[in-house]
Amino acid sequence: MNAKLNLDKKDLKSTVLKIPKNDLHVHLDGSIRPETIIEISKKEKLKLPSYTVEGLNQTLFKDQYRNLEEYLSTFGYSCAVMQKPEYLERIAYELAVDNQQEGVRYLEVRFAPQLHINDGMDMEDVFIAVNQGLLKAQTEFNNRSVIKCKAEPPFFYGIIVCAMRNLGHWSSYYENFIKSFTYSDDEVVSRLASLELAKGALNVRDKTGIPIAGFDLAGAEMGYPAANHWEAFQHVHEGFLPKTVHAGEAYGPESIFQAITELHADRIGHGYYLFDASKIRDKAIIDKKKYIENLAQFIADRRIPIEVCLTSNLQTNPSIGDIKNHSFAKMIKKNICTVFCTDNRTVSKTNVTKEILLAIKNFPLSGKTLRNCITYGFKRSFFPGDYSEKRKYVRTCLDYYDKVTKGIDGF
Repeated sequence: MNAKLNLDKKDLKSTVLKIPKNDLHVHLDGSIRPETIIEISKKEKLKLPSYTVEGLNQTLFKDQYRNLEEYLSTFGYSCAVMQKPEYLERIAYELAVDNQQEGVRYLEVRFAPQLHINDGMDMEDVFIAVNQGLLKAQTEFNNRSVIKCKAEPPFFYGIIVCAMRNLGHWSSYYENFIKSFTYSDDEVVSRLASLELAKGALNVRDKTGIPIAGFDLAGAEMGYPAANHWEAFQHVHEGFLPKTVHAGEAYGPESIFQAITELHADRIGHGYYLFDASKIRDKAIIDKKKYIENLAQFIADRRIPIEVCLTSNLQTNPSIGDIKNHSFAKMIKKNICTVFCTDNRTVSKTNVTKEILLAIKNFPLSGKTLRNCITYGFKRSFFPGDYSEKRKYVRTCLDYYDKVTKGIDGF
């Protein structure tokens, strides 16, 4: 049925909560339970602007930020509580459980391992700790499902590794890395850090079997072109590791094009400015409208998914004003493959269910379009199993989706 979904329907919210969902773009350090941040900070004697959840939501996790850079500044507090393996394991476990409780059945957790390397943990230790938390949550959930004979799909996850567009003195690892290159500029140092991460990610994946499912480029987009990190992405590309890139979040269509053509991006994170001609700065592009049309067609034709993060975009781009102005509407109209993601559950005070309901409320979203978006998330995921396993799992998820929505008006 293609009629617009009605948010006033009492059964709609409960149905969205029940349907099997996915989140392909969620940052571990942006999705820590506030209570956990407070508890660990007190234990480690770390300074916070407030030691109550209400206080953190007022001073740190705001409803609105001036720009992306201010939004990213919150991560200094969250990363500070992620410097021991037991904390990483706990935080990863809690994130998986929180997702399971709202019907998310496939999760791709991304984070920057180099932010957590210190005298007590090397890169492999960091990956092991995060994976132990996720695996514990997966095992518990799937075992409960078997015991209770539930017909719903099992829970699975993948880990996405984030390289950073630029470097700062954000961790002891980065501190030492920057000091090691006395005669190199910032661009060279950040490029080499990404390459080192790429090598480490493949090494740990092949050595341990940890489901490292993808490679990402994150951080401040303006002034730090994706192409600077070509070597790192070429390395993981040759190692058959899927790629996603933050692009079009704080910069224009050229950034998205560069991510796809220079970094072999299989998916695009955010992509908000895809249709904004005013953001095109390359003077060689004369017909900006045609450039955008060609780029949108290229993305749609090749089914390159855009990981849409509605709430996050509204927070980091005050110019949007009303959520109805979000480019998601144009993406749907252009038949671009879009998936609903949270970005940062704690920083943005959201979850997948809230993101879907936000879309239903503000865009002409039909039951068919919603199902397509959920389907794209499962089909275009970096599922760590082989292709036959993935196909079987996707089918299980979609069959359960149809079972939950059967006979419900609008679906």
